Amino acid sequence: MRETPTVLFVCVHNAGRSQMAAGFLQALAGEQIEVLSAGSEPKDQINPAAITVMAEAGIDIASNTPKVLTVDTVRESDVVITMGCGDACPIFPGKRYEDWGLDDPAGQDVDTVRRIRDEIRGRVETLMGELLPAG
Repeated sequence: MRETPTVLFVCVHNAGRSQMAAGFLQALAGEQIEVLSAGSEPKDQINPAAITVMAEAGIDIASNTPKVLTVDTVRESDVVITMGCGDACPIFPGKRYEDWGLDDPAGQDVDTVRRIRDEIRGRVETLMGELLPAG
């Protein structure tokens, strides 16, 4: 793995889970980790409930834009975290893949999206502990 690992978060719409995970990792790791996110069928905007609950956590994802998943994005990543995108994500040897079984925040109330956000934060903190040297 490179000195600055690249982590790609992928979900279907790139409007909720992957955006929240990317927001947390970017905020917590700063420049120690390059953070990407994409979706196999991206929506045209970020889920408003995801924006709200991330703002409550002090992280602004309102200006983010859902992006389409490309083979190149996967190729340039060291760690690929999928969240319900099924088989849409190409697999390359030598990369670390994880699938995080998280509820989809689409159409959910803010309390449910808050719970999903908190679960994502815990997983992101664990991932950071694995990727960054102690110190």
